[in-house]
Amino acid sequence: MFSLEVFEVQPTSMPAYAIGIDLGTTNCVVAYTPLGSEGAEIEILKINQITAPNQLESLPSLPSFLYIPNQQEDQSGVFDVPDSPAYPTINGVYARQNAAENPERTIVASKSWLCHGGVDRHSAILPWDSDEQEVTKFSPVAAARLLLRQLVDQWEATFPGAPLKDQLVTLTVPASFDMSARELTHQAALSAGLPESFILLEEPQAAVYHWLEQSGDDWRTKIAPGDQLLVCDVGGGTTDLTLIAAQEDQGELMLARLAVGNHLLVGGDNMDLALAHFVSAKFAEKGTNLNPWQSVSLWHSCRRAKESLLSEQGRETETISVLGRGSKLIGGTVSIEVNREEVKQLLADGFFPACQLGERPQSDPHSGFQELGLPFEADTAITRHISSFLSDNRSADSAPMHLLLNGGVFRSAALREPLVGAVEQLSGEHGVAVIGGPADLDNAVARGAAYYGWAKHHGGVRIRGGAPRSYYVGVESSGLAVPGMPRPMNAMCVVPFGMEEGTEQDVPGKQIGLVVGREAKFRFFASATRKEDTAGQLLKHWDEDELLETSPMELTLEVDDQPEGGFVPVKFQSRISELGVFELWCKSQAGAGQWKLEFSIREDGIQAEAPQAGSEQAESESQ
Repeated sequence: MFSLEVFEVQPTSMPAYAIGIDLGTTNCVVAYTPLGSEGAEIEILKINQITAPNQLESLPSLPSFLYIPNQQEDQSGVFDVPDSPAYPTINGVYARQNAAENPERTIVASKSWLCHGGVDRHSAILPWDSDEQEVTKFSPVAAARLLLRQLVDQWEATFPGAPLKDQLVTLTVPASFDMSARELTHQAALSAGLPESFILLEEPQAAVYHWLEQSGDDWRTKIAPGDQLLVCDVGGGTTDLTLIAAQEDQGELMLARLAVGNHLLVGGDNMDLALAHFVSAKFAEKGTNLNPWQSVSLWHSCRRAKESLLSEQGRETETISVLGRGSKLIGGTVSIEVNREEVKQLLADGFFPACQLGERPQSDPHSGFQELGLPFEADTAITRHISSFLSDNRSADSAPMHLLLNGGVFRSAALREPLVGAVEQLSGEHGVAVIGGPADLDNAVARGAAYYGWAKHHGGVRIRGGAPRSYYVGVESSGLAVPGMPRPMNAMCVVPFGMEEGTEQDVPGKQIGLVVGREAKFRFFASATRKEDTAGQLLKHWDEDELLETSPMELTLEVDDQPEGGFVPVKFQSRISELGVFELWCKSQAGAGQWKLEFSIREDGIQAEAPQAGSEQAESESQ
């Protein structure tokens, strides 16, 4: 759990600025505030980017799209604009605008790929489904690095006297990012030029910090002890849910995190795709069946149409056209007109339907064969995911509920109001009070991250975050072997829910045999619902949805002298770094040896470190 506490005032020899970076699925934003100011005077950094051939503009956000120019464009020099960034991709507005015409050359949702454990995130796989012979591909890590590099370079150009490496930098990640995704983000950030000491902050927490910054001391008048706060963050690619309780401690109002939701790959991208399917059916009615290239192009075109139709000052109708590929049109140009009301109904019914508390997301039977790609949620009804989350985690159904919305989709009242109505129904007799507002949803995460840094420096309030899940290591049970059947697997809790970053803990319990000197498979599990388990607790049975397996490791832990039986008796020590990286130390009970298993991903894959003096240590990385 985390609680609202007071930062220790830092020494005066600190950086000049607190910088908050929102590396978003759809947009990147940088906010900053001078650390010497009495109050947080937060500004948004303007970012230079190509908006058209031979045209450069300075804008408050960098769309998270990367366009890979073809050879003719490279040779023509249309992107060689004075003061424009020089990268192998064209990032930002031009890439977003060009996505519909050239989807095979545009990287989208690279952040979502960072947390997709089903692919090698260091391999050049993006743009997904493009022809490797025609397009230079990039890895999800490289794409994140390119976006962050542009933000770093812009800071250096704007503030040449205050290098970013010397500032207090906070980078945000989804609360549902697992250990591997956090480490990948860490790697991309360091290689892009962020300081070694930069901080990772969960996006829902950043949204709460933004609310605290906007509210000042009045936040204590808006919630009372016993109230609960649901943070619902619907971004371009993901939905993040966090539940917080207001508590009283020695007369002071405090906030304590009750739960963090699972990583839900459903957001604005799914809405664009839903609209694309709707429009595709209209094309089919007119006798036009789209080929795969046109379908992807339509998806990007629908993004623009959705934003226009659902904006407060948007148009009542939009015309969506599909072109052929190249100079010769395939079946000519076909256009479809869609109107505001049908799009509102399509998206409200599909993503924010009313439901009852305890209603679960629907899971359709899967085919035995599936095309590889991002593992989007089978059920796009975000309200059913909220229902399941609240049912599993609310401490009291009758507690007054407050709702904090974050994410660009909630700029539109057409999407905001159905979500609020559904949560009111789920919250019971007390209803729901919406705190914050839609005024600055695009910048809230970056502003909140900058305010976090300012509060850390000045001794203001902060939200202390602990482990949002309990973590377990798989321990094979002893006993007689049965041909064709593996021995039962137990799960030992090594990180209890709420364990603080920057702490370590000896795991009590009996000794465990660690296989050394030969290849073995190490299995890890996580649970968002088993919050009462303590370090050392051994589970022999659990429900299928209680524990989810995270990245397993197959490696050989080196040893100087092979022990009898091939294993060493060890006890565990758990550590969580300041960045939230989980380290499991296996300490020999028969000597001085110790080995470290760490959720850490590097380009050269799994490796074993050289033994330390007086001990044997091997560091592994999950793939």
